[in-house]
Amino acid sequence: MRFNTFLIKYAEIGIKGKNRAVFEDTLVRQINRALKDCEGDVKAYKQPGRIYAEAEGDCDYDEVIEALGRVFGISGICPVVQLKDEGFEKLAGDVIDYIREVYGADCAKTFKVNARRARKDYPMNSQQINEDLGERILDAFIGMRVNVHDPDILLNIEVREKFICLYSITIPGPGGMPVGTNGKAMLLLSGGIDSPVAGYMIAKRGVRLDATYFHAPPYTSDMAKQKVIDLARIVAKYSGTIALHIVNFTDIQMAIYEKCPHEELTIIMRRYMMKIAQDIAAKNECIGLITGESIGQVASQTMQSMMVTNEVCELPVYRPLCGMDKQEIVEISEKIGTFETSILPYEDCCTIYVAKHPVTRPSLAHIKKSEERLKDVIDELYKTAIETEEVLHISGSGK
Repeated sequence: MRFNTFLIKYAEIGIKGKNRAVFEDTLVRQINRALKDCEGDVKAYKQPGRIYAEAEGDCDYDEVIEALGRVFGISGICPVVQLKDEGFEKLAGDVIDYIREVYGADCAKTFKVNARRARKDYPMNSQQINEDLGERILDAFIGMRVNVHDPDILLNIEVREKFICLYSITIPGPGGMPVGTNGKAMLLLSGGIDSPVAGYMIAKRGVRLDATYFHAPPYTSDMAKQKVIDLARIVAKYSGTIALHIVNFTDIQMAIYEKCPHEELTIIMRRYMMKIAQDIAAKNECIGLITGESIGQVASQTMQSMMVTNEVCELPVYRPLCGMDKQEIVEISEKIGTFETSILPYEDCCTIYVAKHPVTRPSLAHIKKSEERLKDVIDELYKTAIETEEVLHISGSGK
């Protein structure tokens, strides 16, 4: 059985009222972005109440399903057989052939026929189709039984304007909202497990992503930088192209290390990272920051530490992992494919200068007083860091 057409189901978009068409159009664009490299020239299009993805020629079924499975806004993917309208007898034969091929010649499952007519001039109404097809199926498969409440097989028959759709399989999609329907935010992307997951989760709500990575050569290697690029590429499979802003943080980090109390290094460093990320965000039309912080996971992520870090921010800071434990985060990272890259042993600048006894309940007044020790150098170092950023546009296709 050739599946060259796929019915795309969505959930939240269906309750968007007058804005529904805008969300549908965005979803179609995101589907076409995901399918552009698939074999068979697969394209998405809208019909009233439906979105389809259809191949011009033979397509790679697994490749298409994998691509659609990364498009936020899709709740289900239904491989469809398109049938010509050549009368009921031909339809009944095609349905029986479909069951034999998909479920086996000796199928002994319960089933229900669910017919819908978008074309009201079809000579049979929906209930007649259900009853007559059900009778033919019972005659063809001795072991099959009807169950209208909880069937093993739900055979969907949709009579459309130009063809009849037959499908019974629904493959779960990622859910969420189409990327591009909820603005853009700046992800603080490190080489760890958490921040790529945070970016994925916010992108799932329809938010486009830029990202900032703080590089500290020679203390962090080119391999550490490549690791972050690879993580951005994996996240971009879901979010679309990410502008990755690489900031040389070495001089600022060394100044903090030399002039500030060592137990406050991480907090002060985080405050300057947030400042820089916010400045870059403002220049790139981002309306929020995203971090991978989880409450209490490390010293810099206590409630008090995050309050002190937040003080430098005017943009809202989104922390989608804040209530999750590490195992929950790891499970998501494994699901989306970032885990194996995240655990590669290349340190980022957040880990090379870690105090033996970092402060866990910092005082904002005390932190600001410590930062005064940087006043002779920080403005110039800050300006240089911003002006020398490197920007890479990372696509999920690796191109």
